[in-house]
Amino acid sequence: MKILRLLTFCVILAGCGAQPAPEFFGATRSDVTRNGRNYAVLQKGNRVEVIRLGYARRGEHQDIRAQMITLIPEVTGCKVLPASVQGDSGEMRASIRC
Repeated sequence: MKILRLLTFCVILAGCGAQPAPEFFGATRSDVTRNGRNYAVLQKGNRVEVIRLGYARRGEHQDIRAQMITLIPEVTGCKVLPASVQGDSGEMRASIRC
């Protein structure tokens, strides 16, 4: 019985990868590594989503969020509209102007 529970937990956990929000289904995806941390940057039209891949310790989140905002113009070549930025150090969305 314990093995069945463990197997079920592992299957559920495996489905928790970096999945885009429904708004970004079919988006262009770029995988980027900065400062030893991996991100998925998804662009669809004038919207972008950045997903941090991997664990972040307490105290790292503010720097990670700043890095995510910096990644957007680097990857897309477009300007971030600051008032549109929403999210945290795990997942962030914004509008862009190209």
